Amino acid sequence: MALLYGADAVYLAGKAYGMRAATANFDDGALAEAVEFVHSRGKKLYVTVNTLPLEGELAALPAYLGYLQEIGVDALIIADLGVLALAKRHAPRIAKHISTQFGVMNSAAANALYELGADTVVLARETRLEDIRRIRENTPSALRLEVFVHGAMCVSFSGRCLLSNYMTGRDANRGQCAQPCRWKYHLVEEKRPGEYYEISEDGGTFIMNSRDLRLIEHLPALMEAGVSSLKIEGRMKSAYYTAAVTNAYRHALDAALTGEKLDPYWIEETEKISHRPYSTGFLFDEPGQYTRDAVYQASAEIVATVDCCEKDGKARLTQRNKICLGDKLELLQPGQKAIGFTVDALWDEQGMPVKDTRVAMMRFQMLLPKEAPKGAIIRKLL
Repeated sequence: MALLYGADAVYLAGKAYGMRAATANFDDGALAEAVEFVHSRGKKLYVTVNTLPLEGELAALPAYLGYLQEIGVDALIIADLGVLALAKRHAPRIAKHISTQFGVMNSAAANALYELGADTVVLARETRLEDIRRIRENTPSALRLEVFVHGAMCVSFSGRCLLSNYMTGRDANRGQCAQPCRWKYHLVEEKRPGEYYEISEDGGTFIMNSRDLRLIEHLPALMEAGVSSLKIEGRMKSAYYTAAVTNAYRHALDAALTGEKLDPYWIEETEKISHRPYSTGFLFDEPGQYTRDAVYQASAEIVATVDCCEKDGKARLTQRNKICLGDKLELLQPGQKAIGFTVDALWDEQGMPVKDTRVAMMRFQMLLPKEAPKGAIIRKLL
């Protein structure tokens, strides 16, 4: 979905050394397939090697890095100086990207990493626009600067958090974060166990909760400041989230590159994906905490994806959520605005009419307003 809807590169992880331990991730064979798949579309694939490895994990790392070079990975995303040194030695042909976990916020750090072999630095999310501009002025033009423009933010500095480990035994710096910063907290007095006292007038509070980052309206300013590439949080997100947010930012970037005004439609598209209240992060000022709740909101949900479609619009779909006759849906396609339509007829795989689809991964047929490519999304407005 990321590639189909306009990404120039995707990032993912193998079975080890990645900061998303809760996901299935890619074994060695799947990594090779992913590289071939991405390269066949003229795009790039980056692999995250961004944990802080323990001493006992170092022995297997050189062979893994060598394998990633062998299969043609385009870049490694690294958060540890030792891993950077090993990558230079065992995967010299792969580009080295410094992870936002490293916390780079100034040109001295960026230059030091460049001298150690990095070709891209993903700046800390806490970096202000004015500082991005100054970092660009004081670093070699060959060093690419990348910034996050959309996704979740963390109460700790660039994700360097011990809270999850302390409270649950799950280490955030090893991809196992339990996200306790999003939990609701009360006060308990030492000698009154089980008696929960309100922190605020409204009850408990999500005292460490964060807003989500959205910079879609500020891409021209980032480009003017010297940013080389834009990064969207996509790991552990749904296919629909990945498609919709990539589609929106692809249009926003293309408009910025040609000097056109951003169509408000693409800003509205970011409201139709799962998110917490948005902010511009630290780009201009402090984002502030959002302590009312940790609820994710969205104004649309995916109901099906297109497997194939005929010219008359009759499509074979895979269901993601229930669809009923009379539902008002939207067809989301790469590079285009969504098209609204009403469900007039549904058929099962055998061509028999049905009134609705089950809530399962059911394959069925439906008439769309136009021919749609494989990977197009059918969504319902909420």
